[in-house]
Amino acid sequence: LADCPRLKEANFRGNQLKDKRLEKMVNGCQTKSILEYLRAGGRGKGKAENTREEARKKKREKQQKKNGGDGEQDEVEEASKLLVKVLHVSTPLVIKVSPGVKDVRPFIVCCVLKGVNLKPGNALKRFLSAQTKLHEDICEKRTAATIATHDLQLVKGPLIYDVRPPEELKITPLGRKEIKAKDLLRQLQLEAEEQRKQKKRQNISGLHKYLQLLDGKDHYPCLVDAEGVVISFPPITNSEKTKIRKETRDLFLEVTSDTSLQICKDVMDTLILKIAELNRFTLENEEGSGSDSEPDALCGPMNSNPSQDSQPTSLPLVVEQVRVVDTDGNLKVLYPSKTDLATVSSLLTVIR
Repeated sequence: LADCPRLKEANFRGNQLKDKRLEKMVNGCQTKSILEYLRAGGRGKGKAENTREEARKKKREKQQKKNGGDGEQDEVEEASKLLVKVLHVSTPLVIKVSPGVKDVRPFIVCCVLKGVNLKPGNALKRFLSAQTKLHEDICEKRTAATIATHDLQLVKGPLIYDVRPPEELKITPLGRKEIKAKDLLRQLQLEAEEQRKQKKRQNISGLHKYLQLLDGKDHYPCLVDAEGVVISFPPITNSEKTKIRKETRDLFLEVTSDTSLQICKDVMDTLILKIAELNRFTLENEEGSGSDSEPDALCGPMNSNPSQDSQPTSLPLVVEQVRVVDTDGNLKVLYPSKTDLATVSSLLTVIR
């Protein structure tokens, strides 16, 4: 498989793999990255693995001595990795969590990602498609977690992660007019029925397939900005207000789950890696300006910030921490912390 240069998609999920690193990559990386890993020999395949182990050893020695060793193999390995810089800002964006989410969708992890380039060619389309694939794979069709992506310039903080009754929660969904949550779900249900009739099959697409995730809920989760506007309604949709466009440079990323905090963090790690991969692909290929068709966005809306020029290839993406606190201001989650982004460390160089 590694010798098939034109292979674009391969799904290895569900296989029993002895190589734990490969297993992690299968669950969160692009096919291209997996094939590159296999091409190099994978774990325990003699020369390729020994070379990597020697490079890691030299890196450790270099860090201990600060200037010790020639670090040549180290530099080769590091040069091929994607760069992400974690910025510890003095006044990070804050999300206040209301007590009501505990029984509905208790876990949320957020961060700010600066320096993306969605202008050239099909960059935005690839970005949206990547989010859709993550929802299908690592998010397990949104049952494990849901991703939302927003244009940072259109997000007015501080934010509140809250719950509201279906008849009170109002949102302007992507590509739609403002509507109450209960009416939106009814509308999507009707569209799903119509879709089934027209296509004469049980499978439905788009947002319609996530409706059952809210079955039996008396309150729905939502992320509300400082102006009182609902910008996210997981696991269904995001708001048109913070939608990402080709001009967007800085993102506000959000992952929610009713399963666990660690799942949120693992998904966020993978999302940042995916965006870094897409960003490098865009910069390396220098595609000409083109038109993007925006597919029905997943729970992650995507928005734009029209100012700012192209990012030089030498600069890493910058991740800014976001604090999640309770109503008394006590810290619940800070992402990324020192231990975060470890799941993608084999493909990502994190500057802290």
